[in-house]
Amino acid sequence: MAVLPARLGRWCFRRRWIVTVLWAGLLAVCGVGAGTLSAPTQDAFSVPGTEAQRAKDLVMERFPQVAGGGASARVVLAGSPDERELRAAVQRIEGAPKVAGVEEPLVSPDGRVAVLEVGYAVPADGLTDADRAALRDAAGAPGLRVELSGDAVPPPEEGAGELAGVAVAALVLTVTLGSLTAAGLPLLSAITGIGVGLSAIVTASGFWTLNSDTPALALMLGLAVAIDYALFIISRYRDEVHGGREPEDAAGHAVGTAGTAVVFAGLTVVIALAGLAVVGIPVLTELGLAAALTVAVAVLVALTLLPALIGFAGRRVLGRRRPARAGGAGGAGRWGRFVTAHPVPVLAVAVAGLAVAAVPALDLRLGLPDDGTAPPDTTQRRAYDLVAGAFGPGFNGPLTLVVRAPDAGAEAGRVAGAVGRLDGVAAVRAAAVDGAGRTALVQVVPESGPTSEATEELIEAIRDATGPSVAVTGRTAIDVDTSRKLADAMTGYLLLVVGLAFLLLMLVFRSILVPLKATLGFLLSVAATFGAVVAVFQWGWLNGPLGVHASGIIVNLLPVMMIGMVFGLAMDYQVFLVTRMREEHVRGAAPVPSVVAGLAHGSRVVTAAALIMISVFAGFVLSDLPMLQSFGFALAVAVFFDAFVVRMTIAPAVMALLGRASWWLPRWLDRVLPRVDVEGRGLATGEADAAREVGRPAAR
Repeated sequence: MAVLPARLGRWCFRRRWIVTVLWAGLLAVCGVGAGTLSAPTQDAFSVPGTEAQRAKDLVMERFPQVAGGGASARVVLAGSPDERELRAAVQRIEGAPKVAGVEEPLVSPDGRVAVLEVGYAVPADGLTDADRAALRDAAGAPGLRVELSGDAVPPPEEGAGELAGVAVAALVLTVTLGSLTAAGLPLLSAITGIGVGLSAIVTASGFWTLNSDTPALALMLGLAVAIDYALFIISRYRDEVHGGREPEDAAGHAVGTAGTAVVFAGLTVVIALAGLAVVGIPVLTELGLAAALTVAVAVLVALTLLPALIGFAGRRVLGRRRPARAGGAGGAGRWGRFVTAHPVPVLAVAVAGLAVAAVPALDLRLGLPDDGTAPPDTTQRRAYDLVAGAFGPGFNGPLTLVVRAPDAGAEAGRVAGAVGRLDGVAAVRAAAVDGAGRTALVQVVPESGPTSEATEELIEAIRDATGPSVAVTGRTAIDVDTSRKLADAMTGYLLLVVGLAFLLLMLVFRSILVPLKATLGFLLSVAATFGAVVAVFQWGWLNGPLGVHASGIIVNLLPVMMIGMVFGLAMDYQVFLVTRMREEHVRGAAPVPSVVAGLAHGSRVVTAAALIMISVFAGFVLSDLPMLQSFGFALAVAVFFDAFVVRMTIAPAVMALLGRASWWLPRWLDRVLPRVDVEGRGLATGEADAAREVGRPAAR
């Protein structure tokens, strides 16, 4: 396989102007599409197949006046507003642009807080900034504090934390490569790839409904892998030139070897992310496919645009630092010799450390973020806290019971009486009956908040007490059903990912034990990452130093998404490190020296790649959005555990213990499996044949 990528690399090096113009044109086309065809992203969330979703769909069908299609806002007035002030506020809000109506004000028992529910005639994406500002202006009154929530209120700004991560990545590239030119090429190729990928995603929003978090998560992963893939190829190019190859030949050889590894690493990420579609939740499918697209573009950029850019840069890419020697000189070689000389204690300490880090994961609680998990300084969070304090926590997450019966009105009254006697119910009332009299709604206000375990238990108690003719829905019920569906799907998805990892790595490394070790290491790093996420975002550890806010729950999309992303990142480092070890083994080195040499060759680049990914992901921890904070933190921690603990410590220790058995493969399987040639043996054979034809010595 290495021969075709090598030819592509040489062609792109020679035809660099053509390649660069083609990518610039593609970037321009995608940019025009994003600017002219895009539509606003949405926070709509559906979970097909769950009771709460079926009930919600029924409400939208039978009670269009209740479900509505327009945006909504909750106006919270604090400061003991009197009847005159409330009436004036209602009149002003009703006169605001695009407002369809305002419900009767609800005043707290102590008279200190009032709530106005506002409905709009257009959906949230039909509101302008002026429309949103008009709502606050209309609600304001002297002496009253005004806080707002709902989809008619702009969400918190995402901030520019990712820019800080890119700045750190640029610094790491400069230090690692020792050349501003060499450091600039991965950034330039990454920016091009991200520009094309994100523009395509934004353009797609004009044809499909996309979740508002989709572009940010695609940016997070695409940026990290794009820089890493370029770094691996440039590092290999520099090795080849320092070894005596001419630049064009070195570019082809780098794309043929490191580029082939990039193809397989990127393929694992793409398949794992696209595999999120099997979970059956549309938003996960959107997030996975969008992120997979940016990764696929990053691979194409690394294989084509990067060799062209190297051609423009010439020998300025080389810098002054020479690559590590195969014998294992330098800090990486010393670390490799230490690990392989003491494999048992090193392995015991590393595994025990990951196991301890994983312990908090036993308390994992899943949920969806709401205004109660928003940053404390946002108007949404202040409105949430005011309402919870004045009316009780459950007022922020009421439940809707959909009652179906021949005489739905009478049945709704019976259901309301039965539910009202359950523990944990603060209030209950029959709300509406459809025109046919066969479907009714009952509103239930829990005593506990939307993310409380007590509310989840109440939902189950209502379902047990009311029977199949009653369905529970509402945001809180959808949250509970979603978390349960994701928890049920996580095991199957994990098995799919692990099976995929094993098969691909067996194909690449022609070994049984190397893939087994890699997948077990992946499971260790995932478990430790879950533990760290629970400790920080659920238990509240290190919230102050990290600048994050613990919500008491973990975003229920995070575990499944993280498994797909971490799998791909783990396979990156596995492929790039172990490929160099296998190269040494194929050339005849003994097992332990080949492990040490592979670390000496690859650890500096893998360390830089890991630091770059950690920097990019950690930049998203600076976001004001809790979901992006948790995703950024989880991926940064996962890269740390997987790159430094699993791939650079546990993996060489295990391979030292296994010796030659690391590369064992049954003969019948060796005959069946196609040969991938990540090590570039086909390139060496081709060069030797060409050298004999022209009567010159082959390159090394």
